[in-house]
Amino acid sequence: MVAAVALSSRPRNSLFWVMLAGAAGFLVLTLAVIVFPSVPGDTTVREWLLGIATPPMVRTLKVINEAGSWKVLLPASLLLFVAFPRGRRRWWVWGGLMVAAPIAEGLLKILIGRPRPEELSMGFPSGHATAAAAFFGALFYLAATFTPLARRLVRAGAVLMIVLVALARVILRAHWPADTLAGIALGLTLASIAAMLAEREE
Repeated sequence: MVAAVALSSRPRNSLFWVMLAGAAGFLVLTLAVIVFPSVPGDTTVREWLLGIATPPMVRTLKVINEAGSWKVLLPASLLLFVAFPRGRRRWWVWGGLMVAAPIAEGLLKILIGRPRPEELSMGFPSGHATAAAAFFGALFYLAATFTPLARRLVRAGAVLMIVLVALARVILRAHWPADTLAGIALGLTLASIAAMLAEREE
């Protein structure tokens, strides 16, 4: 009995720590953006990424970039309900996540007010990175019901997509690196909160 309780509590403990790390990372990046005229390392990393970007890489990243678009991810969220019984049972949690994430990042853009590197519109946090982290974070969690091999493959793919969307936003000149890191932190925080709410409902 004790062992069963301990095992059932592990996912919730992990979710709590992911949420805490995401929230802390977002807070640190936000403070850095507010305090420093230029976030340390932001310009250097951006210039390095732009320097290694070849035309084929840019074309590929333009396609991958769509994996962080709300126009794609909101309908794609329906796949979570189709593919995962746990997703269907708690559909309001995952649907709420995909609605709350763009609202949160949009409001934070206004409040923080950091311009994009080549535009005057606000870019912190990155909406694409937030969306990708929220959606693929949910996918990472729901893949727990798969067989070990399938679970590893799906989770590795989810992590890779989050990273690639963030890279795409920088290489396509839409965001500073700190914008995308903040988006990942925000998206994972929200996905962890959604997962913990789903766990409480079960």
